[in-house]
Amino acid sequence: MTIRFEDIAEGALQGASEPEKWDDWHWQLRNKITKLDELKRALDLTADEVAGVEATLTKFRMAITPYWLSLMDPHDPHCPIRRQAIPSQSELHQASSDMRDPLHEDVDSPVPHLTHRYPDRVLFLITDQCAMYCRHCTRRRVAGATDAAVPQNAIDRAIAYIEKTTEVRDVLLSGGDALLVSDDRLERIISRLRAIDHVEIIRLGTRAPVVLPQRVTDDLCTMLKRYHPLWVNVQFNHPKEITPASAAACTRLADAGIPVGNQSVLLRGINDSPTVMRRLVHDLLKIRVRPYYLYQCDLSQGIEHFRTSVGKGLEIIESLRGHTSGLAVPTYVLDAPGGGGKVPLAPQYLLLRTEKKVVVRNYEGVISVYAEPEPVPPDLAVPDPVSSTEQQQRQQRAEGIYALLSGDRISLEPHDLKRKRRGGETG
Repeated sequence: MTIRFEDIAEGALQGASEPEKWDDWHWQLRNKITKLDELKRALDLTADEVAGVEATLTKFRMAITPYWLSLMDPHDPHCPIRRQAIPSQSELHQASSDMRDPLHEDVDSPVPHLTHRYPDRVLFLITDQCAMYCRHCTRRRVAGATDAAVPQNAIDRAIAYIEKTTEVRDVLLSGGDALLVSDDRLERIISRLRAIDHVEIIRLGTRAPVVLPQRVTDDLCTMLKRYHPLWVNVQFNHPKEITPASAAACTRLADAGIPVGNQSVLLRGINDSPTVMRRLVHDLLKIRVRPYYLYQCDLSQGIEHFRTSVGKGLEIIESLRGHTSGLAVPTYVLDAPGGGGKVPLAPQYLLLRTEKKVVVRNYEGVISVYAEPEPVPPDLAVPDPVSSTEQQQRQQRAEGIYALLSGDRISLEPHDLKRKRRGGETG
């Protein structure tokens, strides 16, 4: 079917005359917009946008579903939908802090396509294909490299690693987009993971409900709910993305018993506003999507123009905490460069701590004192509910700061401390 870009530019859902094609996610993928000429026919592009697309496509890919295109304001280059999808010349700027793999996903990869950073969970990349190539993508080094699912032998190696690594209890399937593989292929992967005794939780990372809601079919949801406990993480960045179609996709997932969490990325000029973010989190709760994370934009190549200051993110959390329900407040995180993992960031509510009291402030600026518990006399002490065996297991698993509490170590030190190199530590 020929795409009527003119209809889309007028805001009509192209395909109304043949809704069975518009609602077919395979049709949406086959008709992705990947060329400048196609964009020109649909949108009133500025000269800067045309130049940006021409230049950027020499380095990075572009792909936009007809559905996502239909949400754009055809005349406003600052439309938050447009800015997430249309290449910009700013992407060719190489900032001094830019990195190809800022989160060290490739470094922390024991086998190809799998990252094992945290003690009990792994990231499993099952495809490099996405429905739309987001201009702020952290994983743009791999997204769309082959535009296909990961080869079966690589899937087998990753699952074998998970099988033998018994501390892994949580597997996140991502890519690319985890829902861009077929139902059958996805079920084969999930069923094999579910057969592993120590895998307790399976999660899917996807933006399909946002940019390709047609992908969330009844058949998909029927298949997924056979493998509970299963969770889905999506990425809504702006209230304009919550449409009847995307809301229906999330509803189908929720009705299948699948909790849906949202992971927004803080993007300059798109959602870096307390007003916009408050509207987004409220609208998400209305479609049964829990605001989960608000990500500080990563240091990936070509996306510095999207980055805000950390102070802007703290301002947004300050505008939410206490001013709306806690259910609507995401955790603001910075994914530390070099594989440090997610570091939660929050305004300072703890003002002072002594041995006996803590002083805190609330969202209104009210300052309060809270009394710490007094020492308990030995004859009134409550026994530790944790068995000695469990305590030993905790100590064996402990890493990082938490490991200091086991008493086995008194400090954690960087491996390249200059003072340790002086005189071979003989002083």
